Amino acid sequence: MSDDDSFDPKQPESVAAVLKVFVILQALGERNETGISELSVRLAMPKATVYRFLQTMKTLGYVRQESDSERYGLTMRMFELGAKALRYPDLIELAKAHMQALADATGETVHLGMLIDSEIIYVHKVDSRHMLGMYSRVGRRAPLHCTAIGKVLMAWEQDDRRKQVLAGCDFKRFRDKTITSRKDFERELERTRAQGYGQDREEFDDHIRCTAIPIFDRHNHVVAGLSVSFPTFRYDEAAEPKLVSMLRDASRDISQQLGCTVFPLEPQGKARR
Repeated sequence: MSDDDSFDPKQPESVAAVLKVFVILQALGERNETGISELSVRLAMPKATVYRFLQTMKTLGYVRQESDSERYGLTMRMFELGAKALRYPDLIELAKAHMQALADATGETVHLGMLIDSEIIYVHKVDSRHMLGMYSRVGRRAPLHCTAIGKVLMAWEQDDRRKQVLAGCDFKRFRDKTITSRKDFERELERTRAQGYGQDREEFDDHIRCTAIPIFDRHNHVVAGLSVSFPTFRYDEAAEPKLVSMLRDASRDISQQLGCTVFPLEPQGKARR
C-alpha cells in the first residue's frame, strides 16, 4: 500500500472506528470498571459495537475485563503509553526513591503532579501507610487553584504562560475554603512564592491538607510539583518546617538530575550550587 492509499479521504468507516476507540477509552478513563450496558447508554452506541471494540482492545492489552462482574477498565499499558508522552520521561524514575523516602518519613501520601491544560495530573504516587488518607490515583486530574501542586506550578511559572493557563481556569468552588477568584488566587501565588512552598488548607478535599514544592528543569523552569497530603487531624503545624526542608531537599536533587543549575529554592544565606 502506498502512502497516498493509507491517507485516502474516502475511508469514513475507518475514521469513525478510530473515533469510537478513543471515545470508549476516554469513557473508561473517566469512570473505571464500567459495564457494556452503561457504556452503550453513555456513548449512544449499540451494545454489540461496544462489545466488539472492547474485546479488540482487550486482546491488544489496553483494556482488562473483570471475570466476576464482566466490567471493563483500562490496563497499566495505557499509563505506560501516556508516560512516554511526558516532556521529561525520566522524571518519574528520578522521583520514585525520594517519594518513597518522604512517605516512609511522614507515613502519608506523596504525589508527583504536572500541568495539563488548566489542571494538574498525578503522574506518580506513594500511598499512606494509614487506613485513612487522601483518595487519589495516578492519571487523576485535579484543579490548579485549590491544590498545593497547582499553586507551586503556577507560582513559579513564566508570566506569559501563567496568564495563558489561568485564562482557562474557572475557579470553581469545591469547599468552603476554596479560592474562587483569579485576583485572590494571584495573591495566593505571591504568598506561595515568598514562602517557598505551596499549601492546600482543606480547599479541595474535606479534612485534607497538602504541602508542595516545585521541581525545575535544566532551564531552571518549573516542570512538576511534589506534595505530601495529610488528614487534617494528623497535620502537625510545628513539624511543617521539617516537612518543607525534606521536600526542598528532594526537589533539589531531582531538579539537579534534570539539569537545573541554579536551584531557585535555596534558603537565603545558603550558597547556591
